Parts: sequence; C-alpha cells; structure tokens
Amino acid sequence: MASQRQLFNLRDAIWNGSVPLDIRLSPQECRVYDKADPFLIQYPRLSYLPFLLARLHAFFHPSLIDPSLAAHGGWFSYEDVPLKWHYPLGLLYDLFSGAVQAQISESDRNDRFPARRPSTLPWRLTLHFTDWPGDQLVHPDAEGKVLHDAFINSVKEADFLRNGTAKGIMSLSKDDSTRLWNAVQEHERSIFDPILQRLLYAQGAPLRHIPLKVYLPSSPSASEPLTGHLRVIQSLITPSLQDTKEPQTLGTALHALLPTLFPSRRTPILAKPVLHGAVVPLSSQVEELLREAAYLDGWLHVGLVMMG
Repeated sequence: MASQRQLFNLRDAIWNGSVPLDIRLSPQECRVYDKADPFLIQYPRLSYLPFLLARLHAFFHPSLIDPSLAAHGGWFSYEDVPLKWHYPLGLLYDLFSGAVQAQISESDRNDRFPARRPSTLPWRLTLHFTDWPGDQLVHPDAEGKVLHDAFINSVKEADFLRNGTAKGIMSLSKDDSTRLWNAVQEHERSIFDPILQRLLYAQGAPLRHIPLKVYLPSSPSASEPLTGHLRVIQSLITPSLQDTKEPQTLGTALHALLPTLFPSRRTPILAKPVLHGAVVPLSSQVEELLREAAYLDGWLHVGLVMMG
C-alpha cells in the first residue's frame, strides 16, 4: 500500500504531466507549402487538443490559403491518422507513440547509452482545416457544445458505473457544473479537485464498478480498413473478486477481459498496460488506481503495448 506522501506525489505528477508538441499546418492548406513555422507548446496530458484551436488558427492564419476557414473546423492527424478530438492528449500520445516510449523506458534500465535510442518527442502533429474525415470524427460546433457534451456524458457514465446512479454529476448545481467545465478547459486544479472528490466519494456509497476502458491496437480489416484502428474494450469490473473478495488487480481485470493477451494475472507476457505514459504493474489494485490516477472524466484509460 502506497503512503500518503507517495499518493500525493503521484497525483501531482499526473496533473502536471505534459507532452511537448510540434504542430505543423497541412502543406495542402499552406500558402508556402511546408515552410510555415511550427507551433511549439508543452501541453497538459490531461487536456484536450480542441482547446488549442483558437490559438492555432490565429498563429497559422497568415499562412492559410483560405483565411476564411473557421477555427472550430480544425482537426489533427498523426502520420495521416485522424486523432479523436474527445480523447485526452496523454491517451492519444500513449496509443500512437507511447508504445515506443514505453519500450525505450524499459530498455533504458539496462542500456549504458539510452540517449542514442530514438525518441518520438516532441510529438509532431499535422493541423488541418479542410477535408474533415467525417467517417472517423464527429464534427464539433463553433460554441464548443459538442466537446462539452462528450466530456459530460463520459463523466456521467463513469459516475453511474461507480455508484449505480449518475446522481453525483446530475446533482451538481449549475454554477458547479460550469466551474467543472471551466477547470477542465483552463487546467485549473484548485477548482477541479474539490468537485472531483465529491463525485468520487458520493455520499460515502460503496464503489460498485471500476470505470475502465482498455485500448487495443488492431490491424485493418475488410470491414474496418482504416489505419490506426483501435478496439475499445470495457466490461463490468468490480473492485474486488467475486469469489474470494480479494482486491481486484489490474492483472485480474485484464485476464478477465483479454485472457489470450494476459494469460498470467501477475506477469506481463504478451502485452503491457500503459497509463499516463507509464507501464503499470499488474499487481496494482484497480480501486486505488481509480482514486489516484483516473483521467478528468473519471475513467481509467489504459493502452496496451505489445511485447516482443
């Protein structure tokens, strides 16, 4: 069991975690093709890329072939794969580039020259304002209501899984709901944390299920020919094992969800779970992970890195 100091340091590291971004305007939309200056920023892992669109539009406006294009019509891609705008940045990075970083981190323990290994940082993304990939992404609106609703719906779903009811989020006053969304947009911890604690410990009710989503990279198929495809796997995960009442660990949960990938509940053999850029031990208790390492929407978003 981690000490209170360790838990405080963990929460602090997660909140302050960031990814350096190198954002380039799509050459097909740029007056000078690929010669426009990049937009460089250190951006919070817990935040969302659409919050950057207004700044990016202003930055690249002089370079746009069509300057009348609206900021809210922007979308991002990585190596020609459209990025889902309602996923937190840290999750996106872990899914598309974090596998390389996780493997580097594991290898560096026994590597005398880790600096020689390739790095995916800063993470280079391409910004587009045309050719919206409607078959892969939902189009947001100018007021940001679509993004707001996507986030709140995710919070409601997590609340329902934890408590068997969404009364926690539904009972927030209009002012608190507004403060919650503003805290997410502005990455303001002093406002977000008190509201989060009220949701996580609603009326002292026992925890029913763990809001856990597991992201598994999968190969294109005839029915899903798109590159960068991900399977999102979730099920009802209880905080303790039904038969023994022992605490549910990440290993037991992943074994139940994906027994072929996690034949062992204790040792990763074919894949490793990654959360907030770190490989998580299978012995970690999922309830403790939820309390200390959930994303802003109340979910544990765990990416899988294939081994070998």
